[in-house]
Amino acid sequence: MTLAAPLAMMTPVQAQEAPAAAEAAPAAPAEAAPAAGQMTQEQIAAFNQAVTDFTAGQQAQQAGDNAAATAKYEAALPAIRTAVQTQPANIDNVNFLANALYADAAAQGAQGQMDKVIALYGESLPHWRKVVEAKPADAASRNILAGILIQLGNQKLGAKDMTGADPYYKEAVTLARKSVAENAADKTNKNILLSALIGASQTANDEALRKEALDMGKAMMADGTIDAINKPSIEAMSGQKAG
Repeated sequence: MTLAAPLAMMTPVQAQEAPAAAEAAPAAPAEAAPAAGQMTQEQIAAFNQAVTDFTAGQQAQQAGDNAAATAKYEAALPAIRTAVQTQPANIDNVNFLANALYADAAAQGAQGQMDKVIALYGESLPHWRKVVEAKPADAASRNILAGILIQLGNQKLGAKDMTGADPYYKEAVTLARKSVAENAADKTNKNILLSALIGASQTANDEALRKEALDMGKAMMADGTIDAINKPSIEAMSGQKAG
């Protein structure tokens, strides 16, 4: 499988105002250091500017100006990273960082900067895992995490690193099965699972996984729900062409 551009499964959530805890943080005396886990006034101001930059990046991306979008996302990321480092238990900030990295990756991918996409995906991975763990019913975040895992697996597989690719695909399969179990009729859910199965069938040396991927792919070719990324792999595996 070749590395594809980021999956456009959802637009990163619009950033809200800075978290209430940050907004309401009392001004510390000039000579006092901030308490552990408390953002300084400078960090709060930088975070609020990051919200503005991120929103501007989304607007540019939606208008098709990916170069301007990446500039705004890159400007926003340092302050968001600092907020997460300072308050790692604040899931809203973790979610914001995960989405900002994902949005930046999408804009970079649209410009063909795939090395940057992979780096951003790698950085975002632990944050998406944390979001999905904290919000197990959030299917959109779960699907994004599965898609990122598949892309990271694809990159390893493309480099002939079967051992490195396999854990990414297996984790993606587990996540995608949950989404399909919740909504089996959803085309996105099915295609994410199929992508993960195709990848895992190439790294796990498991004939059952290969058969599952092939059977699922054939059924999706027949009913027209297979997407353009998965179709060539199933055609190659099955020796058939979609009508």
